[in-house]
Amino acid sequence: MFGISPLGWIHTIGSLPAIPVALYMLGRHGRIVPRSPLGAVYFISMLVGAATVFLVAHQSVSYGIGAVTILLLLAGYGIERILGSVRVARYIETICLSLSAFLLMLPTVTEILRRVPDGHPLVTDLKSPLLLGAQAGLLAFLVVGLTAQIVYLARQGKAAAN
Repeated sequence: MFGISPLGWIHTIGSLPAIPVALYMLGRHGRIVPRSPLGAVYFISMLVGAATVFLVAHQSVSYGIGAVTILLLLAGYGIERILGSVRVARYIETICLSLSAFLLMLPTVTEILRRVPDGHPLVTDLKSPLLLGAQAGLLAFLVVGLTAQIVYLARQGKAAAN
């Protein structure tokens, strides 16, 4: 089904929980919260997806996305251990984890448009206006979302200082 191998299904199903978890945390907390039960689910799910991409990918860009995703996850989840509970750590954590969510959604949207509906996908060319528009929309969402997150963190820091 959808031209996905058994290993591809493990990759897909393993990384799938990260999407609703990220959306929930972004909506509820304005960011991905690493030190929470849902943060643990996000980390594990993203790690499964990013690590298995090396086994299922057919394009070299996929390897780059997987490697950068792993680095962003490690940075986002480890920065507080390195810097402690300082303001800059929260900014780095938020930016890294938001970028990791973007790197999850970019190939997810691309693969959905290239595989659905089964046998007659919406997109057959990587330069399709629909695909490029969807990717541009994700990029715009990232820019607006990161800006909002940084402004929120800055206001939170000012309120704590007063």
